[in-house]
Amino acid sequence: MAKKKIALIGGGQIGGIMALMCAQKEMGDVVMYDILDGMPQGKCLDIAEGRPINGFDVNLKGTNDWADLEGSDVVMITAGVPRKPGMTRDDLLNVNLDIVKTVAPNVKKYCPNAFVIILSNPLDVMVYSFHKLTNWPKNMICGMAGVLDSTRFRSFVAMETGFSVKDVSALVLGGHGPTMVPLVRYANINGLPIELFLSQEQISAIVKRTQEAG
Repeated sequence: MAKKKIALIGGGQIGGIMALMCAQKEMGDVVMYDILDGMPQGKCLDIAEGRPINGFDVNLKGTNDWADLEGSDVVMITAGVPRKPGMTRDDLLNVNLDIVKTVAPNVKKYCPNAFVIILSNPLDVMVYSFHKLTNWPKNMICGMAGVLDSTRFRSFVAMETGFSVKDVSALVLGGHGPTMVPLVRYANINGLPIELFLSQEQISAIVKRTQEAG
Protein backbone atom coordinates (compact mmCIF):
# COMPACT_ATOMS: atom_id res chain seq x y z
CA MET A 1 0.00 0.00 0.00
CA ALA A 2 1.40 3.38 -1.03
CA LYS A 3 2.23 5.82 1.73
CA LYS A 4 0.45 9.13 2.01
CA LYS A 5 2.35 12.14 0.71
CA ILE A 6 2.88 15.12 3.01
CA ALA A 7 4.05 18.44 1.59
CA LEU A 8 5.71 21.06 3.78
CA ILE A 9 5.93 24.54 2.32
CA GLY A 10 8.67 26.41 4.14
CA GLY A 11 11.86 24.77 5.34
CA GLY A 12 12.60 26.97 8.34
CA GLN A 13 12.57 25.96 11.99
CA ILE A 14 8.93 24.89 12.06
CA GLY A 15 9.11 23.18 8.68
CA GLY A 16 12.15 21.20 9.77
CA ILE A 17 10.52 20.13 13.04
CA MET A 18 7.33 19.10 11.25
CA ALA A 19 9.32 17.07 8.72
CA LEU A 20 11.08 15.23 11.55
CA MET A 21 7.85 14.57 13.45
CA CYS A 22 6.00 13.32 10.36
CA ALA A 23 8.89 11.04 9.49
CA GLN A 24 9.37 9.65 13.00
CA LYS A 25 5.67 8.89 13.31
CA GLU A 26 5.68 7.42 9.77
CA MET A 27 2.69 9.55 8.80
CA GLY A 28 3.76 9.45 5.18
CA ASP A 29 6.48 10.33 2.70
CA VAL A 30 7.62 13.94 3.11
CA VAL A 31 8.50 16.55 0.51
CA MET A 32 9.74 19.91 1.75
CA TYR A 33 9.63 22.99 -0.49
CA ASP A 34 11.56 26.19 0.06
CA ILE A 35 12.83 28.99 -2.16
CA LEU A 36 16.36 28.69 -0.72
CA ASP A 37 18.40 26.39 -2.93
CA GLY A 38 19.97 23.51 -1.02
CA MET A 39 18.36 24.22 2.34
CA PRO A 40 15.33 21.86 2.20
CA GLN A 41 17.49 19.27 0.47
CA GLY A 42 20.00 19.37 3.31
CA LYS A 43 17.38 19.19 6.07
CA CYS A 44 15.64 16.23 4.49
CA LEU A 45 18.95 14.45 3.95
CA ASP A 46 19.86 14.94 7.63
CA ILE A 47 16.55 13.42 8.73
CA ALA A 48 16.79 10.59 6.20
CA GLU A 49 20.23 9.63 7.46
CA GLY A 50 18.80 9.12 10.94
CA ARG A 51 16.18 6.59 9.81
CA PRO A 52 18.23 3.45 10.58
CA ILE A 53 18.92 4.62 14.13
CA ASN A 54 15.38 5.62 15.00
CA GLY A 55 13.70 2.86 13.05
CA PHE A 56 11.34 4.82 10.84
CA ASP A 57 11.00 4.16 7.13
CA VAL A 58 9.61 6.95 4.98
CA ASN A 59 11.03 8.83 2.03
CA LEU A 60 12.05 12.48 2.39
CA LYS A 61 12.78 14.93 -0.39
CA GLY A 62 13.78 18.58 -0.29
CA THR A 63 13.00 20.67 -3.34
CA ASN A 64 12.83 24.13 -4.90
CA ASP A 65 10.37 22.97 -7.58
CA TRP A 66 6.65 23.31 -6.95
CA ALA A 67 5.97 20.37 -9.27
CA ASP A 68 7.49 17.97 -6.72
CA LEU A 69 4.48 18.61 -4.48
CA GLU A 70 2.12 17.13 -7.03
CA GLY A 71 -0.39 14.68 -5.63
CA SER A 72 0.20 15.50 -1.97
CA ASP A 73 -2.51 14.30 0.41
CA VAL A 74 -1.69 16.86 3.09
CA VAL A 75 -0.09 20.29 2.68
CA MET A 76 1.30 22.18 5.66
CA ILE A 77 2.17 25.83 5.05
CA THR A 78 4.80 27.18 7.41
CA ALA A 79 6.31 29.72 5.02
CA GLY A 80 6.60 33.28 6.25
CA VAL A 81 8.58 35.68 8.37
CA PRO A 82 8.57 34.83 12.11
CA ARG A 83 7.87 37.36 14.84
CA LYS A 84 10.72 39.31 16.36
CA PRO A 85 10.74 40.50 19.99
CA GLY A 86 8.08 43.13 20.57
CA MET A 87 6.10 42.23 17.43
CA THR A 88 2.51 41.05 17.39
CA ARG A 89 1.28 38.44 14.95
CA ASP A 90 -0.64 41.14 13.09
CA ASP A 91 2.63 42.99 12.40
CA LEU A 92 3.47 40.18 9.96
CA LEU A 93 0.32 40.62 7.90
CA ASN A 94 1.59 42.40 4.79
CA VAL A 95 4.80 40.45 4.24
CA ASN A 96 3.29 37.03 4.95
CA LEU A 97 0.17 37.79 2.92
CA ASP A 98 2.40 38.35 -0.11
CA ILE A 99 3.96 34.93 0.50
CA VAL A 100 0.54 33.26 0.72
CA LYS A 101 -0.43 34.90 -2.57
CA THR A 102 2.48 33.03 -4.16
CA VAL A 103 1.90 29.76 -2.33
CA ALA A 104 -1.86 29.52 -2.87
CA PRO A 105 -1.99 29.16 -6.68
CA ASN A 106 0.80 26.58 -6.66
CA VAL A 107 -0.94 24.47 -4.03
CA LYS A 108 -4.15 24.70 -6.04
CA LYS A 109 -2.32 23.66 -9.20
CA TYR A 110 -0.31 20.72 -7.86
CA CYS A 111 -2.28 19.55 -4.80
CA PRO A 112 -5.96 20.18 -5.63
CA ASN A 113 -7.27 17.39 -3.40
CA ALA A 114 -5.06 17.96 -0.35
CA PHE A 115 -6.11 18.76 3.18
CA VAL A 116 -4.36 22.06 3.94
CA ILE A 117 -3.03 23.05 7.36
CA ILE A 118 -1.72 26.60 7.76
CA LEU A 119 0.77 27.58 10.44
CA SER A 120 1.90 30.99 9.12
CA ASN A 121 1.04 34.12 11.14
CA PRO A 122 -1.20 35.99 11.56
CA LEU A 123 -2.85 32.60 11.40
CA ASP A 124 -6.56 33.38 11.20
CA VAL A 125 -6.02 35.93 8.43
CA MET A 126 -3.75 33.54 6.52
CA VAL A 127 -6.37 30.77 6.61
CA TYR A 128 -9.08 33.15 5.42
CA SER A 129 -6.83 34.59 2.71
CA PHE A 130 -5.85 31.16 1.41
CA HIS A 131 -9.51 30.16 1.27
CA LYS A 132 -10.46 33.31 -0.64
CA LEU A 133 -7.51 33.04 -3.04
CA THR A 134 -8.20 29.41 -3.91
CA ASN A 135 -11.88 28.85 -3.10
CA TRP A 136 -10.64 25.81 -1.17
CA PRO A 137 -13.43 23.73 0.42
CA LYS A 138 -13.93 24.89 4.00
CA ASN A 139 -13.83 21.33 5.32
CA MET A 140 -10.39 20.80 3.74
CA ILE A 141 -8.50 23.69 5.32
CA CYS A 142 -7.67 24.66 8.88
CA GLY A 143 -5.23 26.63 10.97
CA MET A 144 -3.03 24.91 13.51
CA ALA A 145 -3.88 27.20 16.42
CA GLY A 146 -6.33 25.67 18.85
CA VAL A 147 -4.18 22.61 19.47
CA LEU A 148 -1.02 24.71 19.78
CA ASP A 149 -2.54 27.27 22.14
CA SER A 150 -4.09 24.55 24.28
CA THR A 151 -0.85 22.60 24.56
CA ARG A 152 1.00 25.78 25.52
CA PHE A 153 -1.58 26.46 28.23
CA ARG A 154 -1.15 22.89 29.53
CA SER A 155 2.64 23.19 29.39
CA PHE A 156 2.72 26.43 31.36
CA VAL A 157 0.40 25.00 34.04
CA ALA A 158 2.64 21.95 34.34
CA MET A 159 5.77 24.09 34.52
CA GLU A 160 4.31 26.29 37.23
CA THR A 161 2.95 23.47 39.38
CA GLY A 162 5.61 20.82 38.82
CA PHE A 163 3.08 18.23 37.68
CA SER A 164 3.57 16.17 34.53
CA VAL A 165 1.98 17.57 31.37
CA LYS A 166 0.19 14.21 31.18
CA ASP A 167 -1.72 15.18 34.33
CA VAL A 168 -2.91 18.55 33.00
CA SER A 169 -6.05 19.06 30.92
CA ALA A 170 -6.84 22.47 29.47
CA LEU A 171 -8.48 24.07 26.46
CA VAL A 172 -8.10 27.39 24.63
CA LEU A 173 -10.78 28.83 22.33
CA GLY A 174 -10.82 31.77 19.94
CA GLY A 175 -8.33 33.24 17.51
CA HIS A 176 -4.60 32.76 17.51
CA GLY A 177 -3.63 35.99 19.20
CA PRO A 178 -4.29 38.22 22.21
CA THR A 179 -8.05 37.64 21.97
CA MET A 180 -7.74 33.87 22.55
CA VAL A 181 -9.57 32.59 25.62
CA PRO A 182 -7.87 30.00 27.86
CA LEU A 183 -10.76 28.30 29.68
CA VAL A 184 -9.41 28.53 33.21
CA ARG A 185 -12.64 27.22 34.74
CA TYR A 186 -12.25 23.90 32.94
CA ALA A 187 -8.49 23.51 33.37
CA ASN A 188 -7.61 20.75 35.79
CA ILE A 189 -4.84 18.54 37.14
CA ASN A 190 -6.03 14.95 37.33
CA GLY A 191 -9.58 16.25 37.55
CA LEU A 192 -8.90 18.84 40.26
CA PRO A 193 -9.29 22.57 39.43
CA ILE A 194 -6.01 24.40 38.92
CA GLU A 195 -7.17 26.96 41.50
CA LEU A 196 -6.26 24.39 44.14
CA PHE A 197 -2.62 24.53 43.07
CA LEU A 198 -2.15 28.07 41.75
CA SER A 199 -2.98 31.56 42.98
CA GLN A 200 -5.12 33.89 40.89
CA GLU A 201 -2.00 35.94 40.20
CA GLN A 202 -0.20 32.86 38.87
CA ILE A 203 -3.20 31.87 36.75
CA SER A 204 -3.48 35.36 35.26
CA ALA A 205 0.22 35.29 34.38
CA ILE A 206 -0.20 31.89 32.67
CA VAL A 207 -3.16 33.17 30.67
CA LYS A 208 -1.19 36.18 29.48
CA ARG A 209 1.85 34.03 28.68
CA THR A 210 -0.36 31.69 26.62
CA GLN A 211 -1.85 34.59 24.66
CA GLU A 212 1.57 36.05 23.87
CA ALA A 213 3.54 32.82 23.41
CA GLY A 214 5.50 32.03 20.27
